[in-house]
Amino acid sequence: MTRVFNRILIANRGEIAIRIAQTCADMGIDSLAIYAEDDSQSLHTKKADQAVALQGRGVKAYLDIEQLIAVAKAHGCDAVHPGYGFLSENSSFSRRCQEEGICFIGSSAELLDLLGNKATARETALRSDTPLTGGINKPCSLEEVQAFFTSLGDGAAVMIKALAGGGGRGMRPVSRYEDLAEAYRQCREEAIIAFGSGELYVEQLVQHARHIEVQILGDGTGAAVHAWERECTLQRRNQKLLEIAPSPSLDDATRMPIIEAALQLACDVKYQGLGTFEFLLDADDHSKFYFMEINPRIQVEHTITEEITGLNLVKLQIQLAAGKTLAELSLTEAPVKRGCAIQARINLEQMLPDGSTKPASGVIKAYQVPNGHNVRVDDYLYAGYKVSPSYDSLGAKIIAKGEDYGAALNKVYLSLKALNIDGVQSNKALLMNLLQREEVQHNRLSTRFVEGHMAELLADDDHHEHFFNIASDQQETVQAVNIPAGCEGVKSPTAGVLVQVNIESGDEVYAGQEIAVIEAMKMEIPVKSEHAGTVTEVLTGNIGEVIDEHQILAVIQPGEVSVTGGQTEMEIDLDYIRANLAEFFDRRDKTLDESRSEAVAKRHSEGKRTARENLNDLLDEGSFNEYGQLAIAAQRQKHAIDKLVEISPADGKITGIGTVNADSFGDEAARCAVMSYDYTVMAGSQGLVNHKKTDRLLELCKKWKLPLVIFAEGAGGRPSDTDYPGVAFLNLHTFSSLGELSGLVPTVGIAAGNCFAGNAALYGVCDLTIATRQASIGMAGPAMIEGGGLGVYKPEEVGPPSVLSPNGVIDILVENEAEAVAVTKKYLSYFQGDLSEWQVADQRKLRHLIPENRMAIYDIREVIDTLCDKDSVLELRREFAKNMITAMVRIEGKAYGLYANDPRFLGGAIDADAGDKLARFIQLCDAHDIPMISLCDTPGFMVGPESEKRATVRHISRLFVHGANSTVPLFALVLRKGYGLGVMGMTGGGFTAPVFTASWPSGEFGAMGIEGAVRIAAKRQLEAIADPDEREATFKAMVDKLYSHGSAINTASYLELDAVIDPMESREWIVRGLACLPKPEKRSGKKRNCIDTW
Repeated sequence: MTRVFNRILIANRGEIAIRIAQTCADMGIDSLAIYAEDDSQSLHTKKADQAVALQGRGVKAYLDIEQLIAVAKAHGCDAVHPGYGFLSENSSFSRRCQEEGICFIGSSAELLDLLGNKATARETALRSDTPLTGGINKPCSLEEVQAFFTSLGDGAAVMIKALAGGGGRGMRPVSRYEDLAEAYRQCREEAIIAFGSGELYVEQLVQHARHIEVQILGDGTGAAVHAWERECTLQRRNQKLLEIAPSPSLDDATRMPIIEAALQLACDVKYQGLGTFEFLLDADDHSKFYFMEINPRIQVEHTITEEITGLNLVKLQIQLAAGKTLAELSLTEAPVKRGCAIQARINLEQMLPDGSTKPASGVIKAYQVPNGHNVRVDDYLYAGYKVSPSYDSLGAKIIAKGEDYGAALNKVYLSLKALNIDGVQSNKALLMNLLQREEVQHNRLSTRFVEGHMAELLADDDHHEHFFNIASDQQETVQAVNIPAGCEGVKSPTAGVLVQVNIESGDEVYAGQEIAVIEAMKMEIPVKSEHAGTVTEVLTGNIGEVIDEHQILAVIQPGEVSVTGGQTEMEIDLDYIRANLAEFFDRRDKTLDESRSEAVAKRHSEGKRTARENLNDLLDEGSFNEYGQLAIAAQRQKHAIDKLVEISPADGKITGIGTVNADSFGDEAARCAVMSYDYTVMAGSQGLVNHKKTDRLLELCKKWKLPLVIFAEGAGGRPSDTDYPGVAFLNLHTFSSLGELSGLVPTVGIAAGNCFAGNAALYGVCDLTIATRQASIGMAGPAMIEGGGLGVYKPEEVGPPSVLSPNGVIDILVENEAEAVAVTKKYLSYFQGDLSEWQVADQRKLRHLIPENRMAIYDIREVIDTLCDKDSVLELRREFAKNMITAMVRIEGKAYGLYANDPRFLGGAIDADAGDKLARFIQLCDAHDIPMISLCDTPGFMVGPESEKRATVRHISRLFVHGANSTVPLFALVLRKGYGLGVMGMTGGGFTAPVFTASWPSGEFGAMGIEGAVRIAAKRQLEAIADPDEREATFKAMVDKLYSHGSAINTASYLELDAVIDPMESREWIVRGLACLPKPEKRSGKKRNCIDTW
């Protein structure tokens, strides 16, 4: 026999290590086992040719890559077999083996990077046209998982999964939003323990599914062959319990498309070695199947494939790793399958009533396995073995083969009846109950079946076991402790490993004193004395000893003692800074302005403030919780961590929550989220990591209805980030998430300098846009414009305020950031509540602001300032559509939205831009339940060919649509002209739409302007008058007559107006009108879908 390797290090333990050692022996290859300090009694240490102790305890020892490499080299191993779990899918381990000239019996590091990571495996499957469920094909933060869940809508369900590893570890299905955070935490912890990596991804859950997997063998040349499929539908919390080969659910019409998809994917990636390609099959429609993941290693359930095909998969895996081709192994076609095989996993665990488990511990007192024709047992247990809760609970696999599904079910059931494990708890009873279920017998199953029937499966049923349980009939002798009368035993609260003993015989202890420490599931659990007294006996002191739950560790005689907690505990220096806290302080401080003097000085030299200075000015003192402060740029492939900490503090973006104006409105109303790009860090660009920060904050805003302020200065996307397994990062949801806030909470965008591309997109989505005179805003910066062949421009030439304020992009133009912050505070105040104090001008002044000459212009802003509380007016889009004024105002401390015609521009006529401006303002006020005031003085809409070139018909019609659908109170005051469709647009669609439509005595009304009406109606009569003076006199007389007819007083007499009022009583009318209306109902969601950005 030609040996393909001389010696193989088996980088695993338990039954799979034994299986590999047996195959090595069959192939004439020396085998080297390894074991952790607390695992020396595991049977795999006896089955290999040699066993070497590792430094370290528990799982961690088996994950120590450098130690394993050192052991392999020291003992002349030319190959390493990782088994399953542990490091079997770790590309770093594969790469290190390759670097040291050791063959890794598994996939190459490159293939593991591609396929061992579940997200990149999904991307690869997409390229091979393999069916997929929806998901996010990259490491996901909790916020991204939550956003994906929300995007699925009603009935959403997802599966959170570890990117590395498999075997059901680090996986949770979630069907309720509120369960996501806990499931994410649990998955991450499990993944770190099982695979050494806590990265997770998310995919849509197929609620009623079967689990089908295809066994693939590839030789790395592009050739691949299948060894049929297995069905693993019977699972408990994603941990497989029973596996079946072949699947009894499939006929050839449904089997072959799945197998062919797996083969195509394997060929496309030139798969090398053994691999399990896993799919979900729609249990209701077998024509629908979805790729899940690839496990590029030997699988726990490889046994049943071996039983139906006659292949030795471990041997083939070793041969493929040695460079053999499928042709050389006579495997160019799928092997013939015969019969049906079923594997039952025997887990040593305590089953809890809710279906969850705890690791079992104790000593196996008796162990007897089934045998007979077509019965196989892979295990590592023996009588006298002390089970450790530090490792995976799988103890044995019972494999039975029959001529068909029914025969195999019967044989595995009979085999379990013959299995005797005494001394520790197991899931044997659950498996036997499961095998007897009618649904299992008739294969009416889905992956949720076990969890849905857990109560019945845990019931105590008599299965008439086929053995004499002599050990159980004998008296319990695991721990015989004679506790003297009057003494108490101190028991371990859990099974685990003893890591510390703090007492000796004769010590005095106080009640609650820690006497020992037990490690269980990576946590250190203190054992405390319930009584004060004297220690009479310490029953264990062997560090590393496996301790059973409720095992007595010491005996104490209760009584008065001279010690107290205060005397024995170390005095705490409250000013002492631990090393990890000092490390945090150092890292945090590097993100602050005090540590970045050069960047701060440069910013100040440009007449600008730093991002932190702006936030400190905006937020109430002491209210800020910063999120993601320790983030660094996604450039770990280019720079060391220390370098990134230096050059990318907070990854160039500061995000968090706090309060604004709390002194005036209280903490609840003042809640606010803030984010500020930091232009001193990579030009405020949008990096992969700060996008995550943005997404996290946007999710908080949506969930908790937090207003949002964005300081948007920045260069847009950052192409220099490297740490992303993709192409263009186009699958992020940042912009849509901000869009979802429209109409839900107030949003403010501020630009104080260059604001391009993605930064500008965020800015433009906001309800209110503020810019300083130093700003330049555009959907592309100079580099992108030049790259597109559109010319060469300086940044300040792209979108200066001189262009963007008149065209409406900028709502409020300010001098500097200090004024921008002040305006932001003022704007937010209108949505935060009422002010208890205000001042107002002498209202008698209103009687004199409209000129007696009806043709004379006047300053409408003087009217607004007089009518409203002093200093309460905040005008929006002042430079855009100057003929229409929109402003947030207050009257008697209450917030209103006010709009008015300005007769100084177009005589107050409404053109297309004015229509857009007002329509958007109506949406803004309506979305946030801000009542509105209309001050009308308009001759109507702009007309004529030039006007129609601006699509006036459609733009102005928006006033009727949004006015009709607005539900906030509208109070209309006609100051002077109120003509035709124009005044109807100003009053929500007509005079009956507002709460009241009142006019000052100066009001005049008509279907159109008086002069125009006369010219049209009396055209021929006037043309017949030859004398120009007589014609003009006649025209004036007609105008005066029509004016008298359309006067406010005469119009009111026809009840087309609700009232004519004294101008000085306007405030009183508005206040009384609002007081008579009910307050808006509190809503849990949006009132309007969104607010137009235009």
